[in-house]
Amino acid sequence: MLYWLAGLAPDVAVLNIFRYITFRTGGAIVTALLFVFFFGPRVIRSLRVRQGKGQPIRTEGPQSHIIQKQGTPTMGGLMILSGLVVSVLLWGNLSNPYVWVVLFLTLVYGAVGFYDDYLKVTKQSVLGFAGRIKIVIEAGAAIIATYVIASVGEPPLSTSLTIPFFKDMVLPVGMWLFVIFGTFIIVGAGNAVNLTDGLDGLAIVPVMIAAATFGFIAYVVGNSLFADYLQIHFVAGTGELAIICGALVGAGLGFLWFNAPPALIFMGDTGSLALGGALGTIAVATKHELVLAIVGGLFVLEAVSVIVQVTSYRLFGKRVFRMAPLHHHFEQKGWPESTVVIRFWIISVVLALAGLATLKLR
Repeated sequence: MLYWLAGLAPDVAVLNIFRYITFRTGGAIVTALLFVFFFGPRVIRSLRVRQGKGQPIRTEGPQSHIIQKQGTPTMGGLMILSGLVVSVLLWGNLSNPYVWVVLFLTLVYGAVGFYDDYLKVTKQSVLGFAGRIKIVIEAGAAIIATYVIASVGEPPLSTSLTIPFFKDMVLPVGMWLFVIFGTFIIVGAGNAVNLTDGLDGLAIVPVMIAAATFGFIAYVVGNSLFADYLQIHFVAGTGELAIICGALVGAGLGFLWFNAPPALIFMGDTGSLALGGALGTIAVATKHELVLAIVGGLFVLEAVSVIVQVTSYRLFGKRVFRMAPLHHHFEQKGWPESTVVIRFWIISVVLALAGLATLKLR
Protein backbone atom coordinates (compact mmCIF):
# COMPACT_ATOMS: atom_id res chain seq x y z
CA MET A 1 0.00 0.00 0.00
CA LEU A 2 2.85 2.40 0.85
CA TYR A 3 4.32 1.51 -2.53
CA TRP A 4 1.71 3.74 -4.16
CA LEU A 5 3.25 6.74 -2.39
CA ALA A 6 6.09 6.41 -4.87
CA GLY A 7 3.66 7.75 -7.47
CA LEU A 8 3.93 11.13 -5.72
CA ALA A 9 7.72 11.13 -6.12
CA PRO A 10 7.72 13.82 -8.87
CA ASP A 11 6.18 16.21 -6.33
CA VAL A 12 7.80 14.89 -3.15
CA ALA A 13 11.20 13.44 -4.04
CA VAL A 14 11.71 11.66 -0.71
CA LEU A 15 8.76 9.35 -1.47
CA ASN A 16 10.80 7.78 -4.25
CA ILE A 17 12.33 5.56 -1.55
CA PHE A 18 9.14 3.48 -1.56
CA ARG A 19 10.05 2.22 -5.02
CA TYR A 20 12.99 0.26 -3.64
CA ILE A 21 12.32 -3.35 -2.77
CA THR A 22 15.21 -3.40 -0.30
CA PHE A 23 13.71 -0.52 1.72
CA ARG A 24 10.23 -2.02 1.70
CA THR A 25 11.59 -5.44 2.66
CA GLY A 26 13.26 -3.89 5.70
CA GLY A 27 10.01 -2.14 6.55
CA ALA A 28 8.12 -5.43 6.21
CA ILE A 29 10.51 -7.17 8.61
CA VAL A 30 10.16 -4.49 11.28
CA THR A 31 6.38 -4.15 10.88
CA ALA A 32 5.70 -7.89 11.15
CA LEU A 33 8.09 -8.21 14.10
CA LEU A 34 6.48 -5.39 16.06
CA PHE A 35 2.95 -6.53 15.23
CA VAL A 36 3.54 -10.06 16.53
CA PHE A 37 5.59 -8.85 19.48
CA PHE A 38 2.93 -6.44 20.75
CA PHE A 39 -0.20 -8.44 19.95
CA GLY A 40 1.30 -11.84 20.81
CA PRO A 41 0.56 -11.75 24.56
CA ARG A 42 -3.11 -10.95 23.92
CA VAL A 43 -3.39 -13.81 21.45
CA ILE A 44 -1.73 -16.24 23.86
CA ARG A 45 -4.02 -15.24 26.73
CA SER A 46 -7.09 -15.60 24.53
CA LEU A 47 -6.06 -19.00 23.19
CA ARG A 48 -5.15 -20.27 26.65
CA VAL A 49 -8.62 -19.37 27.94
CA ARG A 50 -10.45 -20.81 24.94
CA GLN A 51 -8.42 -24.01 24.63
CA GLY A 52 -8.27 -25.03 28.27
CA LYS A 53 -6.07 -28.12 28.18
CA GLY A 54 -4.22 -26.86 25.12
CA GLN A 55 -2.75 -29.02 22.40
CA PRO A 56 -3.06 -32.78 23.03
CA ILE A 57 0.28 -34.59 23.19
CA ARG A 58 0.81 -37.95 21.49
CA THR A 59 1.10 -40.66 24.11
CA GLU A 60 3.43 -42.69 21.86
CA GLY A 61 5.84 -39.73 21.63
CA PRO A 62 8.67 -38.93 24.03
CA GLN A 63 7.34 -39.17 27.59
CA SER A 64 9.03 -35.91 28.58
CA HIS A 65 6.70 -34.08 26.20
CA ILE A 66 3.63 -35.24 28.10
CA ILE A 67 4.93 -33.67 31.29
CA GLN A 68 6.58 -30.53 29.90
CA LYS A 69 4.28 -29.55 27.02
CA GLN A 70 0.83 -30.62 28.14
CA GLY A 71 -1.50 -27.62 28.41
CA THR A 72 0.48 -25.35 26.09
CA PRO A 73 -1.92 -23.55 23.71
CA THR A 74 -1.61 -24.09 19.97
CA MET A 75 -2.74 -22.15 16.86
CA GLY A 76 0.14 -19.70 17.34
CA GLY A 77 0.32 -19.62 13.57
CA LEU A 78 -2.46 -17.03 13.79
CA MET A 79 0.09 -14.61 15.23
CA ILE A 80 2.52 -15.26 12.39
CA LEU A 81 -0.09 -15.06 9.63
CA SER A 82 -1.62 -11.87 11.03
CA GLY A 83 1.75 -10.14 11.15
CA LEU A 84 2.62 -11.47 7.69
CA VAL A 85 -0.61 -10.28 6.04
CA VAL A 86 -0.62 -6.84 7.68
CA SER A 87 3.01 -6.27 6.76
CA VAL A 88 2.62 -7.41 3.15
CA LEU A 89 -0.52 -5.33 2.61
CA LEU A 90 1.31 -2.31 4.00
CA TRP A 91 4.62 -2.64 2.16
CA GLY A 92 3.93 -4.79 -0.90
CA ASN A 93 3.02 -3.76 -4.44
CA LEU A 94 -0.59 -4.92 -4.46
CA SER A 95 -0.80 -4.77 -8.25
CA ASN A 96 1.72 -7.61 -8.47
CA PRO A 97 -0.03 -10.96 -9.15
CA TYR A 98 2.73 -13.01 -7.50
CA VAL A 99 2.03 -11.29 -4.17
CA TRP A 100 -1.64 -12.28 -4.28
CA VAL A 101 -0.90 -15.86 -5.37
CA VAL A 102 1.43 -16.44 -2.42
CA LEU A 103 -0.98 -14.78 0.02
CA PHE A 104 -3.85 -16.88 -1.35
CA LEU A 105 -1.99 -20.16 -0.94
CA THR A 106 -0.67 -19.19 2.49
CA LEU A 107 -4.10 -18.29 3.84
CA VAL A 108 -5.78 -21.40 2.41
CA TYR A 109 -3.16 -23.64 4.00
CA GLY A 110 -3.46 -21.62 7.20
CA ALA A 111 -7.23 -22.20 7.20
CA VAL A 112 -6.76 -25.95 6.68
CA GLY A 113 -4.24 -26.06 9.52
CA PHE A 114 -6.52 -23.96 11.74
CA TYR A 115 -9.41 -26.38 11.28
CA ASP A 116 -7.09 -29.31 11.99
CA ASP A 117 -5.88 -27.64 15.19
CA TYR A 118 -9.45 -26.76 16.15
CA LEU A 119 -10.57 -30.39 15.89
CA LYS A 120 -7.59 -31.59 17.93
CA VAL A 121 -8.20 -29.07 20.70
CA THR A 122 -11.99 -29.44 20.92
CA LYS A 123 -11.87 -33.25 20.79
CA GLN A 124 -8.63 -33.45 22.82
CA SER A 125 -7.33 -35.93 20.29
CA VAL A 126 -4.20 -36.02 18.14
CA LEU A 127 -6.47 -37.02 15.25
CA GLY A 128 -7.65 -33.90 13.49
CA PHE A 129 -8.73 -33.27 9.92
CA ALA A 130 -9.15 -36.44 7.80
CA GLY A 131 -5.84 -36.90 5.99
CA ARG A 132 -7.24 -37.53 2.52
CA ILE A 133 -9.58 -34.54 2.58
CA LYS A 134 -6.75 -32.40 3.89
CA ILE A 135 -4.45 -33.41 1.03
CA VAL A 136 -7.19 -32.87 -1.56
CA ILE A 137 -7.77 -29.30 -0.37
CA GLU A 138 -4.04 -28.60 -0.23
CA ALA A 139 -3.54 -30.00 -3.73
CA GLY A 140 -6.49 -28.03 -5.08
CA ALA A 141 -5.11 -24.75 -3.76
CA ALA A 142 -1.63 -25.61 -5.03
CA ILE A 143 -2.99 -26.40 -8.51
CA ILE A 144 -4.68 -23.00 -8.67
CA ALA A 145 -1.56 -21.21 -7.44
CA THR A 146 0.78 -23.02 -9.84
CA TYR A 147 -1.55 -22.49 -12.81
CA VAL A 148 -1.75 -18.74 -12.11
CA ILE A 149 2.04 -18.53 -11.73
CA ALA A 150 2.50 -20.25 -15.09
CA SER A 151 -0.13 -18.02 -16.70
CA VAL A 152 1.29 -14.66 -15.59
CA GLY A 153 4.87 -15.58 -16.50
CA GLU A 154 6.50 -15.34 -19.90
CA PRO A 155 6.48 -18.56 -21.94
CA PRO A 156 8.26 -20.84 -22.50
CA LEU A 157 10.15 -20.21 -19.21
CA SER A 158 6.89 -19.97 -17.25
CA THR A 159 6.17 -23.66 -17.88
CA SER A 160 9.75 -24.91 -17.73
CA LEU A 161 11.96 -26.30 -15.01
CA THR A 162 15.42 -24.89 -14.36
CA ILE A 163 18.25 -27.06 -13.08
CA PRO A 164 20.68 -25.78 -10.42
CA PHE A 165 24.38 -25.63 -11.40
CA PHE A 166 23.50 -25.41 -15.14
CA LYS A 167 22.85 -21.92 -16.52
CA ASP A 168 21.41 -23.08 -19.85
CA MET A 169 19.63 -26.27 -18.83
CA VAL A 170 15.89 -25.67 -19.04
CA LEU A 171 13.29 -28.42 -19.35
CA PRO A 172 10.13 -27.21 -21.13
CA VAL A 173 7.53 -29.54 -19.64
CA GLY A 174 4.36 -27.76 -20.70
CA MET A 175 1.53 -26.32 -18.64
CA TRP A 176 0.04 -29.43 -17.07
CA LEU A 177 3.27 -31.21 -16.19
CA PHE A 178 4.51 -27.97 -14.68
CA VAL A 179 1.31 -27.62 -12.67
CA ILE A 180 1.65 -31.20 -11.41
CA PHE A 181 5.30 -30.67 -10.46
CA GLY A 182 4.58 -27.31 -8.82
CA THR A 183 1.70 -28.81 -6.87
CA PHE A 184 3.96 -31.58 -5.59
CA ILE A 185 6.53 -29.01 -4.45
CA ILE A 186 3.99 -26.83 -2.63
CA VAL A 187 2.09 -29.67 -0.95
CA GLY A 188 5.35 -31.40 -0.05
CA ALA A 189 6.83 -28.22 1.44
CA GLY A 190 3.75 -27.55 3.55
CA ASN A 191 3.64 -31.02 5.03
CA ALA A 192 7.42 -31.28 5.47
CA VAL A 193 7.46 -28.15 7.63
CA ASN A 194 4.45 -29.53 9.49
CA LEU A 195 6.36 -32.70 10.34
CA THR A 196 9.36 -30.67 11.51
CA ASP A 197 7.29 -28.68 14.00
CA GLY A 198 7.74 -30.98 16.98
CA LEU A 199 10.07 -29.19 19.40
CA ASP A 200 10.17 -25.67 20.83
CA GLY A 201 11.66 -23.37 18.19
CA LEU A 202 12.64 -26.25 15.90
CA ALA A 203 10.56 -25.32 12.85
CA ILE A 204 10.34 -21.53 12.99
CA VAL A 205 14.08 -20.80 12.80
CA PRO A 206 14.74 -23.02 9.74
CA VAL A 207 11.65 -21.45 8.15
CA MET A 208 13.10 -17.98 8.74
CA ILE A 209 16.46 -19.08 7.35
CA ALA A 210 14.79 -20.47 4.23
CA ALA A 211 12.63 -17.34 3.91
CA ALA A 212 15.65 -15.05 4.14
CA THR A 213 17.43 -17.16 1.54
CA PHE A 214 14.51 -17.07 -0.85
CA GLY A 215 14.04 -13.38 -0.19
CA PHE A 216 17.51 -12.86 -1.65
CA ILE A 217 16.79 -15.28 -4.50
CA ALA A 218 13.52 -13.53 -5.33
CA TYR A 219 15.27 -10.17 -5.36
CA VAL A 220 18.02 -11.21 -7.80
CA VAL A 221 15.71 -13.31 -9.99
CA GLY A 222 13.36 -10.33 -10.31
CA ASN A 223 16.18 -7.92 -11.16
CA SER A 224 17.35 -8.20 -14.78
CA LEU A 225 20.82 -6.80 -14.05
CA PHE A 226 21.57 -9.16 -11.16
CA ALA A 227 20.01 -12.11 -12.97
CA ASP A 228 22.20 -11.46 -16.01
CA TYR A 229 25.33 -11.10 -13.85
CA LEU A 230 24.64 -14.36 -12.00
CA GLN A 231 23.54 -16.05 -15.23
CA ILE A 232 20.23 -17.13 -13.77
CA HIS A 233 16.83 -16.82 -15.40
CA PHE A 234 15.10 -13.47 -15.03
CA VAL A 235 11.45 -13.67 -13.94
CA ALA A 236 9.84 -10.24 -14.06
CA GLY A 237 7.81 -9.29 -11.01
CA THR A 238 9.15 -11.90 -8.60
CA GLY A 239 11.31 -9.34 -6.82
CA GLU A 240 8.19 -8.32 -4.87
CA LEU A 241 8.21 -11.74 -3.20
CA ALA A 242 11.18 -10.50 -1.18
CA ILE A 243 8.63 -8.38 0.70
CA ILE A 244 6.71 -11.51 1.70
CA CYS A 245 9.91 -13.28 2.70
CA GLY A 246 10.90 -10.27 4.82
CA ALA A 247 7.49 -10.20 6.49
CA LEU A 248 7.82 -13.91 7.18
CA VAL A 249 11.21 -13.40 8.81
CA GLY A 250 9.89 -10.55 10.96
CA ALA A 251 6.76 -12.42 12.02
CA GLY A 252 8.90 -15.49 12.73
CA LEU A 253 11.23 -13.51 14.97
CA GLY A 254 8.26 -12.13 16.90
CA PHE A 255 6.81 -15.61 17.28
CA LEU A 256 10.15 -17.07 18.38
CA TRP A 257 10.09 -14.68 21.35
CA PHE A 258 7.12 -16.66 22.68
CA ASN A 259 8.04 -20.05 21.20
CA ALA A 260 11.55 -20.19 22.66
CA PRO A 261 11.97 -23.00 25.22
CA PRO A 262 9.92 -23.44 27.27
CA ALA A 263 7.34 -22.46 24.68
CA LEU A 264 4.39 -20.33 25.74
CA ILE A 265 2.58 -21.31 22.54
CA PHE A 266 2.91 -23.70 19.60
CA MET A 267 2.41 -22.59 16.01
CA GLY A 268 0.36 -25.72 15.28
CA ASP A 269 -0.71 -26.80 11.82
CA THR A 270 -2.11 -23.29 11.41
CA GLY A 271 1.41 -21.97 11.09
CA SER A 272 3.49 -24.88 9.84
CA LEU A 273 1.29 -25.78 6.86
CA ALA A 274 0.94 -22.13 5.84
CA LEU A 275 4.63 -21.29 6.12
CA GLY A 276 5.74 -24.39 4.26
CA GLY A 277 3.18 -23.75 1.54
CA ALA A 278 4.37 -20.14 1.22
CA LEU A 279 7.99 -21.25 0.78
CA GLY A 280 6.97 -23.81 -1.82
CA THR A 281 4.95 -21.26 -3.79
CA ILE A 282 7.79 -18.73 -3.75
CA ALA A 283 10.18 -21.43 -4.98
CA VAL A 284 7.85 -22.27 -7.87
CA ALA A 285 7.36 -18.60 -8.80
CA THR A 286 11.11 -17.88 -8.82
CA LYS A 287 11.91 -21.03 -10.83
CA HIS A 288 14.04 -22.39 -8.00
CA GLU A 289 11.93 -25.39 -7.02
CA LEU A 290 14.91 -27.74 -6.84
CA VAL A 291 16.96 -25.26 -4.82
CA LEU A 292 14.22 -25.40 -2.18
CA ALA A 293 15.11 -29.07 -1.67
CA ILE A 294 18.63 -27.90 -0.76
CA VAL A 295 17.76 -24.83 1.31
CA GLY A 296 14.93 -26.71 3.02
CA GLY A 297 16.92 -29.92 3.23
CA LEU A 298 16.14 -30.24 6.93
CA PHE A 299 12.42 -30.39 6.15
CA VAL A 300 13.13 -32.96 3.45
CA LEU A 301 15.07 -35.13 5.90
CA GLU A 302 12.25 -34.98 8.44
CA ALA A 303 9.67 -35.97 5.82
CA VAL A 304 11.84 -38.75 4.39
CA SER A 305 12.43 -40.17 7.88
CA VAL A 306 8.68 -40.57 8.33
CA ILE A 307 8.25 -42.16 4.90
CA VAL A 308 11.12 -44.58 5.49
CA GLN A 309 9.85 -45.46 8.97
CA VAL A 310 6.30 -46.15 7.85
CA THR A 311 7.36 -48.07 4.74
CA SER A 312 9.86 -50.23 6.61
CA TYR A 313 7.40 -51.05 9.38
CA ARG A 314 4.58 -51.97 6.99
CA LEU A 315 6.75 -54.09 4.69
CA PHE A 316 9.18 -55.69 7.14
CA GLY A 317 7.73 -55.00 10.59
CA LYS A 318 10.93 -53.20 11.59
CA ARG A 319 11.68 -49.59 12.47
CA VAL A 320 14.69 -47.84 10.94
CA PHE A 321 14.64 -45.02 13.50
CA ARG A 322 13.87 -45.21 17.19
CA MET A 323 11.06 -42.75 16.50
CA ALA A 324 10.01 -40.59 13.58
CA PRO A 325 10.18 -37.76 12.60
CA LEU A 326 13.96 -37.57 12.81
CA HIS A 327 14.16 -35.11 15.71
CA HIS A 328 12.40 -37.61 17.98
CA HIS A 329 14.99 -40.25 17.01
CA PHE A 330 17.76 -38.12 18.48
CA GLU A 331 15.66 -37.38 21.56
CA GLN A 332 15.30 -41.12 22.12
CA LYS A 333 19.08 -41.46 21.80
CA GLY A 334 19.41 -39.19 24.81
CA TRP A 335 20.04 -35.80 23.21
CA PRO A 336 18.50 -32.94 25.22
CA GLU A 337 15.78 -31.07 23.35
CA SER A 338 17.86 -27.89 23.19
CA THR A 339 20.76 -29.82 21.65
CA VAL A 340 18.56 -31.26 18.92
CA VAL A 341 17.05 -27.87 18.14
CA ILE A 342 20.32 -25.92 17.97
CA ARG A 343 22.10 -28.57 15.91
CA PHE A 344 19.21 -28.65 13.47
CA TRP A 345 19.43 -24.84 13.23
CA ILE A 346 23.12 -25.19 12.34
CA ILE A 347 22.24 -27.71 9.63
CA SER A 348 19.69 -25.26 8.25
CA VAL A 349 22.29 -22.49 7.99
CA VAL A 350 24.74 -24.78 6.18
CA LEU A 351 22.04 -25.92 3.74
CA ALA A 352 20.99 -22.32 3.10
CA LEU A 353 24.58 -21.42 2.22
CA ALA A 354 24.73 -24.43 -0.10
CA GLY A 355 21.52 -23.29 -1.76
CA LEU A 356 22.88 -19.77 -2.27
CA ALA A 357 26.04 -21.24 -3.77
CA THR A 358 23.96 -22.63 -6.63
CA LEU A 359 23.35 -19.05 -7.80
CA LYS A 360 26.99 -18.64 -8.74
CA LEU A 361 28.13 -22.18 -9.49
CA ARG A 362 26.63 -22.36 -12.97
